Amino acid sequence: MPNVSGKTKVCALIGDPVEHTVSPAMHNAAFAELGLDFIYVPFRVQPERLPEAVAGLRALDVRGFNVTIPHKVAVMRLLDGLDPRAEKIGAVNTVQNAGGELRGYNTDAAGFLRALSEGGIEPGGKKIVVLGAGGASRAISYVLAEKGSELTILNREQELDWAWDIAKLIEYDLWKRVTVLELRKDLLAGALKDADVLVNATSVGMSPDVDVCPVPARMLRKDLVVFDVVYNPIETRLLREARQAGARTISGVEMLVWQGALAFETWTGQPAPLDVMRRAAQEALKKP
Repeated sequence: MPNVSGKTKVCALIGDPVEHTVSPAMHNAAFAELGLDFIYVPFRVQPERLPEAVAGLRALDVRGFNVTIPHKVAVMRLLDGLDPRAEKIGAVNTVQNAGGELRGYNTDAAGFLRALSEGGIEPGGKKIVVLGAGGASRAISYVLAEKGSELTILNREQELDWAWDIAKLIEYDLWKRVTVLELRKDLLAGALKDADVLVNATSVGMSPDVDVCPVPARMLRKDLVVFDVVYNPIETRLLREARQAGARTISGVEMLVWQGALAFETWTGQPAPLDVMRRAAQEALKKP
């Protein structure tokens, strides 16, 4: 337990819900490793209370805070400034408090790229299939297009407009064409036929629904890289079946750790102890 005093600097997480988060374990382990007088605490904030919560965090002079579902877009209008990439992506997951001025960043995008690179994949020129069109997909798709990937985004029929919004953003901002398809088995099979990388940016397969898989096992193959942004469980059914098919896999824990490390460095100005954060996240995920 950290030795909290009147000098302790506070970092936080706001979201709804937050009961499942492993970020406190990850960040507090990192603070302890470097001997920093910081503490990280989660706060459940309902959507209608978001303006009050952000005003409160500002008034309490917290050093910074993370933002998770469902506030990543709504929080933007409550901040004093935005990092250019966060502004383009249209979502914020990290906020820094600099003398009372709140500035928003998106470390999901950079965290995904770092995890992909650590997995031995450079996205330039690769054919990449992204499942889903929510906040995670928006950040991931934008940075992949920025790096020169050839993108196909598949989403459910009733939310296909979300995928088109991402495609239009990329086409307008980066002058790159994105293929948008309805998430159906026949269209998915066609998209995956010559794909280099598959990214699951949906919540399908997340605990407690661990037996659900967004891709039939027969579509997975050994020359495919499969990245699942779901981190609970650590090995989703999609990753397990991809591994059994001989594919290279990257767990969502890696993106979780990298986005957290980039937030940590934003708040503290010090290099994040990645191994410590990874171990803490994995241990927290093992607890019931």
